[in-house]
Amino acid sequence: MPRYFKISFLAGLALLALLVPHSLRAEGDLRKVNHVIIIMQENHSFDNYFGALVFAPGSPYHQPDAHSRNDDGTNGCDKNDHRCVDGLTCRVDSAGDFDCANSNPDLEGNLVHSFHDTRRCVGPDLDHGWLSTHREANFDNPNSTLTDFRADGFVRINDMTEQIDPPGVENPADDQTMNFYTRNEIPFYYDLAQKFSIDDRYFSSVLGPTFPNRSYLMAATSFGHLTTSDILPPPGGYKPITGTIFDLLDKNNITWADYFQDAPQGGSFRSTDPHFIPLTAFLTQAATGTLPQVSFVDPNFGLAGTAFENDEHPPTDIQRGQAYVARVVNAVRNGPNWQDSVIFITYDEHGGSYDHVRPPQAPQHGQRNPDGISPGQCADLSNPPASLESGGGAECHSNPLSKTDNSLADAIALCPALAANPTGPYPAECADFDQLGLRVPFMAISPFSKPHYVSHTIGDHTSLLAFIEKRFLQTQDTDGDRDRDGRHAAYQHLTSRDQAADSLEDLFDFDRAPSLQTALTQAAPPTVDCTPVR
Repeated sequence: MPRYFKISFLAGLALLALLVPHSLRAEGDLRKVNHVIIIMQENHSFDNYFGALVFAPGSPYHQPDAHSRNDDGTNGCDKNDHRCVDGLTCRVDSAGDFDCANSNPDLEGNLVHSFHDTRRCVGPDLDHGWLSTHREANFDNPNSTLTDFRADGFVRINDMTEQIDPPGVENPADDQTMNFYTRNEIPFYYDLAQKFSIDDRYFSSVLGPTFPNRSYLMAATSFGHLTTSDILPPPGGYKPITGTIFDLLDKNNITWADYFQDAPQGGSFRSTDPHFIPLTAFLTQAATGTLPQVSFVDPNFGLAGTAFENDEHPPTDIQRGQAYVARVVNAVRNGPNWQDSVIFITYDEHGGSYDHVRPPQAPQHGQRNPDGISPGQCADLSNPPASLESGGGAECHSNPLSKTDNSLADAIALCPALAANPTGPYPAECADFDQLGLRVPFMAISPFSKPHYVSHTIGDHTSLLAFIEKRFLQTQDTDGDRDRDGRHAAYQHLTSRDQAADSLEDLFDFDRAPSLQTALTQAAPPTVDCTPVR
């Protein structure tokens, strides 16, 4: 999606809380965590940022060996090897130059290999729409990405739609979908990744763009929506049938805030809310030890232009985002709340950048979607009973931002059979919300983080909801069921996605807090900023 679609966030609603048994996998007591802070940046894949992590000088990590296998039978890291990172397959010569085997064909049949890029600004923006992302995953059969992931369409899609090249006048570095960064470009992130815990099996929630993915962070569903053109909500805001995490936090008297710079991401669901607070307040509260139990910390999305944008969305200089994130993380690290905090840093989606790992089936109890709502058949509580019907939800087949790009049109573009009966049974042969999106960077920064630790546990944005729910929304179950550590095993959730999501507790040691004294570095804004002015 072109980045100008990322405009104003408004609106909100409350509802459903169900009970579900789960077993904790943490070392120690999760209840020692009293503050959860989520920083979600924009548009980078795991390979784009951490594909070369093992090659950093002094890196504590190594590549998979030739005989390593993932749980799903694919090549990768053994699940019990937590110093192994499944990144790019490269060799590095004595001069520090990379020769990588990962490649994609271009439209003329030439192979474009992954390459180290020192340019911090990618331009034009890369394609990461619903249809295009599925074609990046399987160019010829985009509805078969779950069973036949090929990662063979990244270059061809972007040659066709975003980074269009005149025939025969292209060099390998023109296809920035295949680029990757090293410690030279993102030293602060590399420092965090080498000191604390990361996950090389953390995926975005949807094979698609920003709005659906951020909806999963806040509502554990995109309730049928596929495009960021739908991001400007109707009056009163989007009202998912199953509610939002904000509703659950309010219902249970859990303190929370969405700290923003130009617009709060929570504004998609609530037009105004006293929990939407400027970023300056977060920095003050971190210094005084008065952070709420749950914090969402948003970047500047560039809604008023690129002058202050720091979300790392192309073509913005990624050093801006690194400097902003460093400021937030250091504020927590140097404040009184550090000793019982967990900071999650991740990205909403891959942004069109290449990643070689197959996105797995979405954990949601075998259902094709988390809430009974298929792609392009949006339903919500905006205008019941009509809005409860398939396709009757707000802004499903039209929106204020585009005359042609809407969720129904995007669904039909990937699934032409849907056009015959858009509100009828969703065609079984078409891609649904039963597959996670492409891998994105993921770091867990906390005193409780296991040092130099790589988790291979499958997670997505709803794993962060599961972590919050398990920590703060446990309930007194009526039948006395307890988890293996003797604690109550029931907690509230929104949809089958966050109900089934792994809460990623294997990244932590809550008993020993092994990273309590770990020092952080700083990151300054770019001295020469490559961000285009608009």
